[in-house]
Amino acid sequence: MKSEGIIRPVKGKRDPQLGPDALMVMLPAELKHLVRVAKAEEVLFSDTPLYKLYQTKKGPGPAITLAGPFMGAPHAVIALEKLIVLGARKILVMGWCGSLQPDLKIGDLLIPDRAIAEEGTSQHYPLPYGAPRSDSSLNRMLEISLEQQGLTFTKGEIWTTDAIYRETPEKVGVFQKKGVLAVEMEISALLTVAAYRSVSLTGLLVVSDELFDLKWRPGFSDPLLKKNTRLAGELLLRLSESLTR
Repeated sequence: MKSEGIIRPVKGKRDPQLGPDALMVMLPAELKHLVRVAKAEEVLFSDTPLYKLYQTKKGPGPAITLAGPFMGAPHAVIALEKLIVLGARKILVMGWCGSLQPDLKIGDLLIPDRAIAEEGTSQHYPLPYGAPRSDSSLNRMLEISLEQQGLTFTKGEIWTTDAIYRETPEKVGVFQKKGVLAVEMEISALLTVAAYRSVSLTGLLVVSDELFDLKWRPGFSDPLLKKNTRLAGELLLRLSESLTR
């Protein structure tokens, strides 16, 4: 039997009832772009000071929810808990990551199949088995969407950390040898909470910087990063829309 926290995620009196499909966007600029593309409208709710929540205009099916931006596991998990209690059941996540492997370059796309948790949030959500994987059904739909667009991608294990300034040469070397593909700050906690709350979650990451030769090569001004980030976000939005059909 799960022991619930004293403070629980709840639906406030003025909080909206969400449809089952949500897109969590880590990046502020991409969230704004996708809100424009989707013609979504901001929704005020009890966590509004912490992040933004948007819904597409209601059509024949349920509205799509867009949420963000987020920084780090605790922030993202607060939002995921709220999205779940408001009705979200299938969650797609979009963000950036740093490459640990020489064959993953700036602008490349990555589906995180599982994640090594080196953040402090996951341990508070005990699971009866090992580290959870991203949802296989959502992964397959995402892979098909990428293939239909002619976009290449890699799928595999990533490393989630709270401390971007403690990605040391020793740690990077250890994870490289284990075949870990990349590092970022939220996925392991989001996968853990999704498993704990029995909802489906997967993500699509874009390589924004490289660490594989133990030097930091940021790609934030690289046109390919901007191009593929836009492609990834719009693809996830279309996939979210297709889930409601």
